[in-house]
Amino acid sequence: MAPEGTIRAKWTRLQNRIAARRASRARPATAFISAPEPRTIGSFARGRQLSAGNFMFAGNLVHRPDTAPWDLDAPSAAFAAEAHGFGWLDDLAAAGDAPARVCAQDWTQSWIERHGKGRGPGWSPDLTGRRVIRWINHALFLLAGQEKAATDAFYRSLAQQTLFLGKRWHATGPGLPRFEALTGLIYAGLALEGMDSYTAPAARALGRECDAHIGEAGHLPTRNPEELLDVFTLLTWAAAALDEAGMAVPSLTSATARIAPTLRTLRHSDGGLARFHGGGRGLEGRLDTALAASGTKGRRKDGLAMGYARLSAGRTSVIIDAAPPPAGAASAGAHASTMAFELTSGRRPVIVNCGSGASFGADWRRAGRATPSHSTLVVGGESSARLGNPGAEAEWLTQAPRDVPVQMSHASDGVRFEGGHDGYVPSFGLTHARTIEMTFDGRGVAGEDMLLALSDPDKRRFDKAMDANRMQGVPYQIHFHLHPEVDANIDMGGAAVSLALRSGEIWVFRTDARARITLEPSVYLEKSRLSPRAAKQIVLSGRALEYAGRIRWSLAKAQDTPISIRDLAQDALYPAPDGDQDDH
Repeated sequence: MAPEGTIRAKWTRLQNRIAARRASRARPATAFISAPEPRTIGSFARGRQLSAGNFMFAGNLVHRPDTAPWDLDAPSAAFAAEAHGFGWLDDLAAAGDAPARVCAQDWTQSWIERHGKGRGPGWSPDLTGRRVIRWINHALFLLAGQEKAATDAFYRSLAQQTLFLGKRWHATGPGLPRFEALTGLIYAGLALEGMDSYTAPAARALGRECDAHIGEAGHLPTRNPEELLDVFTLLTWAAAALDEAGMAVPSLTSATARIAPTLRTLRHSDGGLARFHGGGRGLEGRLDTALAASGTKGRRKDGLAMGYARLSAGRTSVIIDAAPPPAGAASAGAHASTMAFELTSGRRPVIVNCGSGASFGADWRRAGRATPSHSTLVVGGESSARLGNPGAEAEWLTQAPRDVPVQMSHASDGVRFEGGHDGYVPSFGLTHARTIEMTFDGRGVAGEDMLLALSDPDKRRFDKAMDANRMQGVPYQIHFHLHPEVDANIDMGGAAVSLALRSGEIWVFRTDARARITLEPSVYLEKSRLSPRAAKQIVLSGRALEYAGRIRWSLAKAQDTPISIRDLAQDALYPAPDGDQDDH
């Protein structure tokens, strides 16, 4: 018997297909009555690459000049989804030259001819909403110089997609997919002649989604910072479009006001988001633009946001995963990262998590979700939360930490974070406690990791684990993954690691004698790349032999590093088409 989730997914796809074909039979004669101001941001470099025939979607690069995306053999479902969502239209519009316009117009018309009758993978409500937003935003770019037949086909297809959204937006899952569908429906209702009846119901539905799925502190159940940014961006677009039409929705304004301080707290000193629970740094410029559009200032006052703790001083920021991981359906993309942290100095990430490997296949996706891929402590080579069965439609987290006490306070010369979790109690009887302190000038970070058997049952579990290891102790490792652009070398006869940043800063990592320090290979996973980037990690290894043990470590700027450095080193804007990217 097929799993219930598989049956439900097949039924949803069938209903989408039926609704799409019914919508395609409609022949509404429409035109624009108004168009929201374009707010999407694209990349000039990616636009030039696209017009040259380099299609890079979902971590795959296909080089096929003079070819529409629909004529390619998509290497993955995610590749096809990115193509049919038309997010790349932002990049072609950013390039804005004649070759980019020809590609945008030809590919849009070929999509209408091939898929406009309700066929293909692009007819899901979320992708349709994403596509409608781009078509409306870039309508002048798409229609300039076009003949009447092409213009009529464009308007007709937009109207048909609006009819489809009006019937099927509720079939998307809650969260980002539904926000995309409803925002697309609002855009179409405001912009297209004869579609205004959809605007008010869609706005009310979007307000209900905000009330139901955005917490009072501006958070999402998935705890994915980049997903929160995507939702926030959609809400600012929808709110601005409705406000321009004199249809302000208080629930949208309230939601953006709640989210903005959370995103500011989750932002590193270099402007990028902390990479946790499947999220990346966020598209370049999107966070700044969305925050400016929201008109809301400030961070969360207590330093905690969406389950993350933030320490910042000078030019340094530390962000820590300080809450239980998401549960149930919200954990389908979550990571076993409790007590992991990232550190950024100025414009340069130093300590990172490996990131999401979803764009590199199922094996990399699972590896990126495991605890050893994060900058935290690992006991016995196991993750602090278990991942669902490989290949399952929903690989939810199970046996995750549930007791995660956290405290923020002032230290004698800075700020202090204290936290812990019980993820290793069932297997080893050990609670992981972590303290991180930052000096007031941001030039020094001191940490302490403790493994504690707190109760009598915990001590019995620990004794059993000791017996299984022939009284040699329970092995642990503390991982500190380094950004690929950090040049690391063992120093001081093996007692320290020197870290040289491209800005010219030098940081020094030290630890006490309780653990062995090594420099080992690591990877840095980002969806904008064709393959994982080689990196390094500092690893502290040891064995827990008693009911209480601690390991101290520190990370500080070298004394001769100036207080302020003018960072002029340039970053690569777009990966090379031949896949040789580690030199950027």
